[in-house]
Amino acid sequence: MEGEKRREEIISYLTKSAQPISGTELARSFHVSRQVIVQDIALLRATNKNILSTNRGYILYNPKNPLSGAKRILPVFHTSDRIREELYTIVDYGGKVLDVVVEHEVYGQITADLFLKNRGDVDDFMEKLLKNNSNPLNILTNGEHYHTIEAESEEILDMIEEKLSKKGFLVIIDKQPSQFPDKVLLSE
Repeated sequence: MEGEKRREEIISYLTKSAQPISGTELARSFHVSRQVIVQDIALLRATNKNILSTNRGYILYNPKNPLSGAKRILPVFHTSDRIREELYTIVDYGGKVLDVVVEHEVYGQITADLFLKNRGDVDDFMEKLLKNNSNPLNILTNGEHYHTIEAESEEILDMIEEKLSKKGFLVIIDKQPSQFPDKVLLSE
């Protein structure tokens, strides 16, 4: 199959799927290597296809058709041993964790798509971190990071923010949005 035709088919697969599709699965479907799929995804992104790379595979994201009704970026702070607790808090109250963002002093903003919707997704993510002996991004910034959270309503986002605050995860940010210069933990 020609590259252009394969990329059209990849978009078709991603458009029809509500779940992420792994690079390995796509490679099998098109009888090519996973590296060819990675290159195809890069070429598709270069043509403004909004393809997210999650820890479970690729998914096509259409901002004109949001996954839900509300979205918010929350600044959070915690040690690596509390990642699961933080993510469970978000998904248990109806949120979807779209990404994690850190502001590194040298590299600038680093973003990784997560797309976690439930405890199973969180457990899969945590298992991959442990299995691959990988460090989470928040290790680069001593626990300080952002999450883009999506939910069906602003009220749900308010509740998630309140629960994260009670557990000491939320921070107040000084007027400099690119850093966490004067973090204050919000907790009761």
